[in-house]
Amino acid sequence: MSRNRPLISTLAVLGLAILFLTACSVNVQKEKNGQDKQVDIKTPVGGIHVSKRVDPQDVGIAVYPGATLAPQSDGNDKSANVNISGFGYGLRVVALEYESNDSPNKIIAYYQDQLKRYGDVLVCHTSSLHVNTGVKKLDENSHSLTCEGDSGKDVELKVGTRENQHIVSIEPTDSGSKFALVYVRAHGKESEI
Repeated sequence: MSRNRPLISTLAVLGLAILFLTACSVNVQKEKNGQDKQVDIKTPVGGIHVSKRVDPQDVGIAVYPGATLAPQSDGNDKSANVNISGFGYGLRVVALEYESNDSPNKIIAYYQDQLKRYGDVLVCHTSSLHVNTGVKKLDENSHSLTCEGDSGKDVELKVGTRENQHIVSIEPTDSGSKFALVYVRAHGKESEI
């Protein structure tokens, strides 16, 4: 009988794998040009939702007056809505990139005022339009946002905590400014991002 145990164990694992895979669902919606617009993956242990469709209200930050969505370049979309969930853990990131003919200083002043409703605004200086979630742990119990590599001409405005933050990243351009609006929300499992 003991010689059958490996076979029975293998069949049991194979059966569970088949059951698990059949319980998964993948749904892909395409744009008219054939590119993926939205992908939903659901499994018994969690799911992933990725979409190019972003409602600016999902970011929780008003769009700067007169700004326009940045055009897609090099095949990279300038908006994303990503949700990842699993056993007791979740991560949501919503991001939009805009352009404006106004100077970075006008946009910075506007968003410093807009972000005050979420708390004290942290002003960081970066070297490129790259959103830094500021999750480097200086203190294991701290939930505070930090500036990392605080040098450069671009400005990042952050407010909230490591687990729930709003970020505006502003970069000067030849014709005005480019800026990104980002919302990051994590929960569970110590909310590491």
